[in-house]
Amino acid sequence: MNFHSLRLRMAAWYAGVLTICLVIFGAAVYLGLARYLDSTVRSSLRNEAQSIGEKLMVDVNRKGDKFIVGEINEMAPEISGRFIRITRQDGSILYQSPTPINQRFVPARIPLLKNWGATPFSLQDSQAGTDTLLIEAVPFVAPEGNSFLIEVGASAHDIRTTLHGLVTTLALGVPLIIAIAALGGILVMKRALHPLDEITRAAETITSRNFGERLPTLKTGDEIERLTTSLNRMMSRLEDSFQHISRFSADVSHELRTPLTILRGELESLTQYDHLSPAALEVVGSALEEIGRLTQIVNQLLEISRLEAGQATREVTIVNLGEMAIGTAEQMRLLADEKSIRLDYLVSSEISVMGNASLMKQVVVNLLDNAIKYTPAGGSVELLVESKGDKAVLEVRDTGIGIPAYALPHICERFYRADKARTRHSGGAGLGLSIVKSICTAQGGELSISSKEGEGTRVRIEMPRVEGRAQSADSNTAREYLRAER
Repeated sequence: MNFHSLRLRMAAWYAGVLTICLVIFGAAVYLGLARYLDSTVRSSLRNEAQSIGEKLMVDVNRKGDKFIVGEINEMAPEISGRFIRITRQDGSILYQSPTPINQRFVPARIPLLKNWGATPFSLQDSQAGTDTLLIEAVPFVAPEGNSFLIEVGASAHDIRTTLHGLVTTLALGVPLIIAIAALGGILVMKRALHPLDEITRAAETITSRNFGERLPTLKTGDEIERLTTSLNRMMSRLEDSFQHISRFSADVSHELRTPLTILRGELESLTQYDHLSPAALEVVGSALEEIGRLTQIVNQLLEISRLEAGQATREVTIVNLGEMAIGTAEQMRLLADEKSIRLDYLVSSEISVMGNASLMKQVVVNLLDNAIKYTPAGGSVELLVESKGDKAVLEVRDTGIGIPAYALPHICERFYRADKARTRHSGGAGLGLSIVKSICTAQGGELSISSKEGEGTRVRIEMPRVEGRAQSADSNTAREYLRAER
């Protein structure tokens, strides 16, 4: 699972915001309910105290203390868990309820109040028992002028139990709600971003070979449709630019071939004159070499343009990659021997691919030529052909100068040179690997290059392996290439 994906990040943000909202909501509900329950209980206690004063204490002198005590005992405060105490103005107690059955508080531990005023007031005591005791005190003046303080209290146990139940419900419910919401958010985001997945998959299939294809446009009327439309318009502009560049390269290469052929013919005819001095002959020979090099570059550019434009009309057959590699390596051995480079090959002769024999041979020639060209005397070049599952693998390794890390991403670009002075001295034009990549792409292969400066380079090509009788490659390809190089 990709934890950096947009759908997971959006779901995480959604779950985070929901968590904050639920925590704030839960805290508000808890505080509000606590205040409401406290206010309700105190209001009930105050009403009960006022009721005792209005119903029992109105004619206290005539009815007597025993009557009042009996009436209050009939209310069974020890069963209901009430604390009731009536105090005279001189501090003596007229009535005090017994310890309740639940033993949550002891009335005798509750201190007496003195010097009370005429206004009811609230208080609480946490030392009278196991629970905090909420008390409402109501001063009462009888018609005879006697003053009393009526105290009615109750344990806060029920309030605490209710709040504890709320906390338990929130502790269990909030994570469940968040989990369900997060899962729902992921599913909703997955459905909402599904068009982007389709667009991404379609974009991954578009290369220079099928640049005319476009991304699927879903008529949703939202930002995704506008994005797809904008990308398709951008791709159309890029396609026009690429086609213009490709046509320009092909046209220039084609137009240069005739003038170069004429120049070569005229210079070669000059060499037939006997009166030319040795210095002039040397100049003409140098010019012929440069024209030959320029002709090769033009031909390579034209070949790349045709391959990239899909205009290469060469026959596609089953090619025995192993036999072709062995034959090409033997033909290239002359170059290796001239530089005292050991050329080895480890080739399986039963590996075949579908492609053009001439183009595939050109790939091997280019790779071996590059490896020999950039490997110093005493080094080694190794050619490997093997199978990996349903893939045929062609690999060329050398112990040469290597390629700098900064140059690897650009090494297959046209005319790119990691070290311009060094490659110019070696005679390269910067098109060899570009041709190899174009041929591999046209033949359905994949090219990868790894290198470490000063240690050597490895070029690896993977192509779909096929079964069947292979066609032999043109054995003159390497020799023609070598003559063109020289």
